[in-house]
Amino acid sequence: MQNIPMTKVGHRRLKDELHRLKTVERPKVVSAIEEARAHGDLSENAEYDAAKDQQGFVEGRIREIQGKLAQAEVIDPTTLSGDRVMFGATVTIYDFDNDEEATYQIVGDDESDLKENKISYSSPIGRALIGKSVGEETTIKAPKGDRIIEIMDVEFK
Repeated sequence: MQNIPMTKVGHRRLKDELHRLKTVERPKVVSAIEEARAHGDLSENAEYDAAKDQQGFVEGRIREIQGKLAQAEVIDPTTLSGDRVMFGATVTIYDFDNDEEATYQIVGDDESDLKENKISYSSPIGRALIGKSVGEETTIKAPKGDRIIEIMDVEFK
């Protein structure tokens, strides 16, 4: 069984979502199913079908989160150090093609959010950065073409 790396924040978010699904969404769906059953013939009851579909989604997401939490390897970036990019690092890069600096945190798949400058370790940028050191140049294979970047800074916060 493969471990799934995630930060403490990502782990907490998954636990919070699991709690919400179990205590809010699941009971809401059960009530909707009961209400739809009260309307009679289930074979042509669109409300019942929709509620059962929603129940399938909620139960599937609960199982998915439970599996991820069972395999979670929680990493606290504040306990790490060095000048080499690794999971949890906050990396400042210089993009030669765009003549721009950007800062990203390398996080787990479920935590990635480009609006928050959090990228997955398994994304093209994440894969290109992992293992590189400050001052090192690397090429990122991107859908719009290859980009050459330099690692400017690595922090663990």
